[in-house]
Amino acid sequence: MSFSRGIPHPAQGFCGVLLILVAFVWPGAAFAESDPAAQANRLFVQAMQAIQKADQTYDPQEQAKFLMEADKLLSDIITRLPESPLAVQLVTNQFIGDFDYVAFQSRIRGLVCAEPQATGCFLHRIEAMMPPLEYPIAGPRWDWLSLAVAHWHLGDRGRVKPIIAPFVMALRRSAPPAEGSQDLFLGRALALTGEPDLALRITRSIADCSTRIYNLTDIAEALVWQGEGTRATAVAEEAADYARANACAWELGLVAQALLRVGDEGRARTLFLNTVEEQFSRFKDRRGTCCPPELAVAAGDLGDVNLALGLLRTVQEESPWTVPQVLGKLGARGEKTLTLTFADQIADVELKAETYVELIGASLKAGDRRQADLVSTRLDGMLKGADKSPLLLIQRARADRLLFKDQRWRPRFQQALDQSDREGQARRDVAVPFLAALVEIETGRAMLE
Repeated sequence: MSFSRGIPHPAQGFCGVLLILVAFVWPGAAFAESDPAAQANRLFVQAMQAIQKADQTYDPQEQAKFLMEADKLLSDIITRLPESPLAVQLVTNQFIGDFDYVAFQSRIRGLVCAEPQATGCFLHRIEAMMPPLEYPIAGPRWDWLSLAVAHWHLGDRGRVKPIIAPFVMALRRSAPPAEGSQDLFLGRALALTGEPDLALRITRSIADCSTRIYNLTDIAEALVWQGEGTRATAVAEEAADYARANACAWELGLVAQALLRVGDEGRARTLFLNTVEEQFSRFKDRRGTCCPPELAVAAGDLGDVNLALGLLRTVQEESPWTVPQVLGKLGARGEKTLTLTFADQIADVELKAETYVELIGASLKAGDRRQADLVSTRLDGMLKGADKSPLLLIQRARADRLLFKDQRWRPRFQQALDQSDREGQARRDVAVPFLAALVEIETGRAMLE
């Protein structure tokens, strides 16, 4: 069963549903009062009548009132009459006649769009873009885990565990993989939604070096954001100990980043330089591919301009995500000429726009408003054409939030969603950037990197 289905309107088939239920409601008031099934049937008929009234009005406030009335009646069936057949059907998302409870709940959540530029409405519209979950779940889905993180920070926290729990259960049912892992995002999602202990338990069961180190360093980063510096340091040390004991190679670059985040810059720099030296040595000996992209990002974190840009040039084609990351980190350390020149030469329009936004944020961190405005002008130039992609528009929304620190980003974000609807881009690669941008705009933190 999926979270989202192509189904008829919730009120369709009302008469048919009513006829089905009449047989249960008919046998006498005294019996109906004592019979849970009859009571549930009566509440259900009242809910269908409320939905029908909602569909017969053009007044949005009246419509919302009737829909909320129906929602309360259906919730009463579940909470007060759980032994009734109707309660079982509602809880298990079965059709009742032509009525689909899943679609109705989505319609209730959609009431937040009475204010089209509200954060809740943005979340609702982004979720509508996402392909549905299909059961049984085989492995983590980046888009749904991102949605859970977004709800934790911006929306209804009650929706977080129902989204994440099936992925946790799927991971527990699966055999541990020999190489790689299906858990590249699950640990970070748990850490970012207030479950670092569970994230650590899952991570410690993973034997693959890169996935384990990724998860440990991600958990440490989340703990830093949550103000748990002492615990973040302990997790960073755990990552370092595991990497050393298991002869992890380039993953030591991730460990160096974690040590830097918890304040141990001297040790981080030494560890990173030793890792890079070993990687270059292997490259010379084997003539293979030099250096994982994560090392370029780590070099940017540590502010080694020449090394960071040199590594970036070798990895950017296969790993374009490194470009905004590296240039943004160097820009925050005051390196503006080389980073902007590099950004201007990027061919991919959406990648260039994302990089410009990172440079705007970096310039503001460095206290250089003039440079931020200069980069913003370049971003504006990309928006002058008639063909504005949704991803280009959300980069402008991110930039507006950074530059003005007010709410003028909201119309641009709404415009991006409208453009996505027009293009029919119901794809994960559109939904996830929308979620990431929304979380970053509202919290100042990254989501699932």
